[in-house]
Amino acid sequence: MLARREHSRAELTRKLSDDGSQEEIQAVLDRLEQTGLLSDARFAESFVSSRAARVGNARLRHDLRAKGVADDLVAAALPAEADSEIGRAREVWRRKFDAPPGDRNEFARQARFLQSRGFAADIIRKVLKETAE
Repeated sequence: MLARREHSRAELTRKLSDDGSQEEIQAVLDRLEQTGLLSDARFAESFVSSRAARVGNARLRHDLRAKGVADDLVAAALPAEADSEIGRAREVWRRKFDAPPGDRNEFARQARFLQSRGFAADIIRKVLKETAE
């Protein structure tokens, strides 16, 4: 499994649950971590780099937590600059919409789209207001 892509420890535990006892699985995973073949930090970095262009930090944080990555590793893997998230939100908006919102309904529709991608409300407002201007 690790030859195809990085996995979190929790993912591998779940995937291997039918293949042995919990003690055996934990022993194998401990060995993989000691040899450097399994790393939640490396998984988080890989996950963020592959999805950051399409989704916001809130969505990345939620997805990483759902995959069993610890909060400190999630925080370390996420891009810290607000400017980068604004730029990513602007690019996601540009790929989906060809015109700025003309009325309230269109503004709400575009905002819901960006919100579903995990961008924060203040970033959505900045992106949509600058496109309207």
